Amino acid sequence: MPSPADDAGVDSIRVRGIRKTYAGVVALDSVDLDIKVGEFLTVLGPSGSGKTTLLMILAGFVRPDRGSIVVTGKEFVALPPHRRDIGLVFQNYALFPHMNVAENIKFPLRYRNLSRAEIADRVRRALELVRLEGLEDRRIDQLSGGQKQRVALARAIVFDPTMLLMDEPLSALDKKLREQMQVELKHLHRRIGTTTIYVTHDQREALTMSDRIVVMDQGRIVQIGNPIDVYERPNSMFVADFLGDSQFVPVEAMGANHVRLGDTRLHLGQSVPSTSAKLFLLLRPEKLEVLSASGADPELNRISGRLKEILYQGEQVMLAVQLDTGQTITVRRGTGEAMMRKLPGAGERLTIGLHPKDTLVIPGA
Repeated sequence: MPSPADDAGVDSIRVRGIRKTYAGVVALDSVDLDIKVGEFLTVLGPSGSGKTTLLMILAGFVRPDRGSIVVTGKEFVALPPHRRDIGLVFQNYALFPHMNVAENIKFPLRYRNLSRAEIADRVRRALELVRLEGLEDRRIDQLSGGQKQRVALARAIVFDPTMLLMDEPLSALDKKLREQMQVELKHLHRRIGTTTIYVTHDQREALTMSDRIVVMDQGRIVQIGNPIDVYERPNSMFVADFLGDSQFVPVEAMGANHVRLGDTRLHLGQSVPSTSAKLFLLLRPEKLEVLSASGADPELNRISGRLKEILYQGEQVMLAVQLDTGQTITVRRGTGEAMMRKLPGAGERLTIGLHPKDTLVIPGA
């Protein structure tokens, strides 16, 4: 029986059975993937997971050992890079230092049989899209890191490519500028609508920018979904640990929708996973509440412990809490005056609240 992915139409990008090895080491292991035309798809994973290899195969710089890549009905595997109509943005920008901004941007248009007027118009529109108007005569060494990144992006989109591939393009920028560029890239994608495949190891970047996220590990795709699904409903300890600040506490199943943590019975928002593996409760610091003696939501699961330490971090405090079962977890809270007054002192007992919808249990690896 064909899978839903096999029904993808000619207006999609279909990756089937891609395998790549280097000296016997498997970089990609039978990867299947459908990319919707016009979407922003992020390939996320740690170093060595295969994400950059997949991008280089899509670009045509690496030939897979086997498999197929069909882009809008056309087989791409044997097609050379210059015939794939793909825009590329790399981490190091790959700009020509002897050319000014406008010359860098128009470089991909030199061999496309366009008139001077059309080339000038395309360069002007690309400069407007990346907000670099007035800088067309600026030398590359006179630009900031963020401006260089925008020039690289303008050069990649100036010829209206079928697909835009981006490999860790923001990793060289400082934190503040990187976060600004994440939002700008997301807005730019909405305006131009080019199918974009974006590779990163930064989970916050992936959550901020993507329509869908492909999580990779050891050459395989381990989960695909929109940012909310992948973060809120990870399908494995690897995904849960890679996305977000995750803590795992062993629990035991008690029927279809309950688990036991020590002597405490916890109600789940989903069924207990059917598996012979050990089960772990996933605790994210921002999902936990410090409960007062009265007024707490009666639906909340309650977990008892003792406060070990309070770490003040400006906009938030981190509470180190030792559970009655012995594990130490962290709870993240805001630093508003009312919130700070509610906190117990170090060494005092406290009760942590966790809503059933956020009470997630994951099979062990």
